[in-house]
Amino acid sequence: MAGNEAARRRHLNQDSEGEESVSAPPEAWKIRYEKSWLHRRCSSLLHRDKQARKAGQLFSGLLAMNVVFLGCAFICSMIFNRVAITLRDVRIFLSILKILSLCWVIYYLLWTSRRPQAVLYRDSHAGPVWVQGSLMLFGTCTVLLNVFRIGYDISRKHCKSQLEILFPCIDIVFICIQTYLLWHHCKDCTQVQHNRTRCGLMLTLATDLLLWLLAVTNDSVHREIEVALQKSKTLLCLCPNTTACHVFQKGYLLLYPFDPEYCLIGSSMLYVMWKNVGRHIPPHQVIHAKPKFKLHGVLFGLVLGISAMLLGICIFLVYQIQVTSSAPREAFVLYYSYYVVLLPVMSVGAVAGTVIHGLEVRELDTVKNPTRSLDVILLMGAALGQIGVSYFSIVAIVATNPGDLVDRLILTYAISLIIQHITQNVFIIEGIHRQPLLEDPGDSPVQAHTQDSGPCSEEMATSCTSQQPTLPPGNKETEAKEGEKRDDCDPRRVYPLEISQEIRRVSQAYIHTYGHLNWKRKALKEISIFLILCNIILWIMPTFGMHPTFENGLEKSFYGYSTWFAIVNFGLPLGVFYRMHSVGGLLEVFVSS
Repeated sequence: MAGNEAARRRHLNQDSEGEESVSAPPEAWKIRYEKSWLHRRCSSLLHRDKQARKAGQLFSGLLAMNVVFLGCAFICSMIFNRVAITLRDVRIFLSILKILSLCWVIYYLLWTSRRPQAVLYRDSHAGPVWVQGSLMLFGTCTVLLNVFRIGYDISRKHCKSQLEILFPCIDIVFICIQTYLLWHHCKDCTQVQHNRTRCGLMLTLATDLLLWLLAVTNDSVHREIEVALQKSKTLLCLCPNTTACHVFQKGYLLLYPFDPEYCLIGSSMLYVMWKNVGRHIPPHQVIHAKPKFKLHGVLFGLVLGISAMLLGICIFLVYQIQVTSSAPREAFVLYYSYYVVLLPVMSVGAVAGTVIHGLEVRELDTVKNPTRSLDVILLMGAALGQIGVSYFSIVAIVATNPGDLVDRLILTYAISLIIQHITQNVFIIEGIHRQPLLEDPGDSPVQAHTQDSGPCSEEMATSCTSQQPTLPPGNKETEAKEGEKRDDCDPRRVYPLEISQEIRRVSQAYIHTYGHLNWKRKALKEISIFLILCNIILWIMPTFGMHPTFENGLEKSFYGYSTWFAIVNFGLPLGVFYRMHSVGGLLEVFVSS
């Protein structure tokens, strides 16, 4: 009977739980069954949450895609048929998008972000300091650009409509409110009103992309006007002979490159916010401390980078003078020679840094986050602009088989530019995917040395006490000598010997502070700061009007004016954005080294 009872229990356990459990009481069956039901219920809800998130991202992405395609159709129609679709029609369309985006931004700031438990998590990787600083800088310059544009339009009111002034005013309001949103809420992981927030972010992102596209095409229109000014001045709405109008015109042309850069930065930050909607960040993924930017000990890379910047600025000034004179060939030789020397050095530095990354034992940052993914996409995508233009130049030069010095320099420049983009991308991507090394501030050798920085340190105090003879008290001569000894060790009295010792001690502390880093980290910091400064000067030169790729005439004669104009105007803005984005990536590599 006992054997039959045990067999019956085993049979019941197998039927109810699907596994053999002889000794489990009926209460355990119930608890195990409830846990299994709860687990299945939570898994189902989690699966539904993922499905809802994917559906919301798909719907908002389709909304942005349709808005961008419609805007591209407007802008392309303006380019190819200026009679049917004018620049004024495009600006009216973009102003409507700006107003709709502003309505959502204000709604998010005043209602969504203030709801209970609206933002439970914040992405520590989103919106780093260099991105927020660039956003504020370019946003301020874009606001000033619109101020100059208002003054320029008012100065030409005899041939301009009063409606033209309304467009830059709307743009100023849009930039200020969007900059406030991105400055304060770029790290938000919004947990309420998911679909509404995603659609608003995608609408604003699409507006920024269309503003960037219009800025690029408008730059080409300005170049066509400059060409037309050399031929005819009767068909254009020119600036009258007033000082104010010329000041507004020069300010507008000087600040114009910051407009497309601001649009690209805003688009990237809005994309990260869109990816973070509804995102839950586990506690172990939160970064509680980040390494700080310290320039101590960096010498060779800093000196080489500053030298490259100063030389580049001199070449930029000489180029601007010579290209407008009767000696443009010398300007092209100077420009391409500078690049032919600098780009290989940058490539060698990037390759050396990549090799050091391979030798260095460091944990990899394997946590998936939208900021890291976007950094890689932007680096690879923006590099395609200059790489594409370089390949077109190589084909044109090889096909024509010229033997001129300028043509050989252009060929070398194009090949060097491709290699430099590839090697620098590999170096940056390897660097930003490594865990930073956080130093303990208590172990810093600077503190130990600064504590001994007084004129009468422990060593001097020891020497002072050891040099004092033991004389019997009560003697006036003895008291006078002891007083002189005490005056020698008085911290308020500083002597030349003590000054030199203090300088030597501070120098040793400075060297020791940097000396605790191993040679790999030193080399990575030197390479990073050198590449940062080089990318800054390579960003300045094309941003402020240095475009020999279009002005040298070789590729233009090979492909034709319109085709080469379109290629350059596609690749040049991406190349400018690549340099700026590379500076941010290299800063992260420098800080984490």
